[in-house]
Amino acid sequence: MVNGRNVERRTILKVAGATAATLGLAATTGCGGDGGTSADGTVTIRYAWWGAEDRAQRINKTIELFEKKYPKIKVKTDFQPYLDFWKKFNTQASGGNPPDVFQNAIGFLRKYDAKNVLLDLSEQAKAGNLRMEGFRAGLEKFGELDGKLLGVPVGSNSMALVIDKPVYTRAGVKPEQGWTWDEFEAGMKKIRDKTGRAGDSGMYGTMYLYDLYLRQNGKAFFTEDGLGFTEADLTDWWTRARKGVEEGLYSDPKKVAQIKPKSALAAELSAGEYTWDNFTVRYTSEGKSEYGLAPIPTTDGKKTGQYLGSLMLSASKRTEHPKEVAQFIDFMVHDPEVAKIMGYDRGVPATQAQFDAYKPTDPVNQAIAAYEESLVKAGVLEPITPHPNGADICESAFLRIAEEMGLGKRSVAEAVKQFFTESKTALGT
Repeated sequence: MVNGRNVERRTILKVAGATAATLGLAATTGCGGDGGTSADGTVTIRYAWWGAEDRAQRINKTIELFEKKYPKIKVKTDFQPYLDFWKKFNTQASGGNPPDVFQNAIGFLRKYDAKNVLLDLSEQAKAGNLRMEGFRAGLEKFGELDGKLLGVPVGSNSMALVIDKPVYTRAGVKPEQGWTWDEFEAGMKKIRDKTGRAGDSGMYGTMYLYDLYLRQNGKAFFTEDGLGFTEADLTDWWTRARKGVEEGLYSDPKKVAQIKPKSALAAELSAGEYTWDNFTVRYTSEGKSEYGLAPIPTTDGKKTGQYLGSLMLSASKRTEHPKEVAQFIDFMVHDPEVAKIMGYDRGVPATQAQFDAYKPTDPVNQAIAAYEESLVKAGVLEPITPHPNGADICESAFLRIAEEMGLGKRSVAEAVKQFFTESKTALGT
């Protein structure tokens, strides 16, 4: 999933810093394939994803396993940082030559389905080439859209509050499942007063956190057709965020900008930060403290609005090899050895077989697994709200405009107006 302020963290800064690199992508002939089938019956498919060098090394190892199991299927790979990936993908899709299979996120499903780019994998599932059972917490439905199967999850994650545990302990703040936003704000004041540190890095551009807050109140950031909230709603959210900065509860956005790409939490500008649970790895590598995962605050003491998000694998509608692509996706999401290689690089494994196969031994990844299991046990997980065509543009606008507002370049009113103006254009509403 793409994610407001967290776009860069989830895709570019994850675990190892992003590196612009491309492996083994040859010029192709035909539409979406690689020149059809060779004389000996060998088929070649193209696989593209975004991520860093570390992810590429892991994925290449899984491809070696796949090609041993399916010696008649060869895989050519292409990986790049997040923004470069989508620029190239847009060019390929517009030219009728997208990769056969590629990493995807929910914000792009409706967009590329509307452009007739995505293959409905339902027929391959019916044919037995792709298993859609054995997924955790209902994730098998994550890539479904309007009755079509447009993506298959490879990993899961959920929003969490990552905290500096020693700071929270010194301040006497103990976040528990079901705590409220009022209790959260009271905790931020305790942290400020007792430790001299801002309680949180700020919530200006954390789009997916705002989505949870909206869901707690019977709304959502997106509906199938557009935005699920009003200008008044966003004005209230951003006003509260700005007030928190003025009162020292949230980090100064200007200081946060100065230490990028390091996070405010790792740089000790704040005692916590909202992000995706599997990003805890990042803070451990960047900072010097001990970090943990705390529950999302609630409006009513019960409903968090949370869901399991996921990266997924999608296929091109123009592929010449739908069966082989389906077999490749099936292998990547079900094979236990793949999980042992990938670990939590793309989130907690989406299928139970892979979840059981990889048992992390380090405290950070153990905490991630425990956190997701706690969400299931607490019964707070809900279905994700469908994203409309243009959601990716709205998300980028939210991040950019929120940052401009945080840096004092826009008033709250100006920021809200600009966001809705750009969103209406992107969504065609």
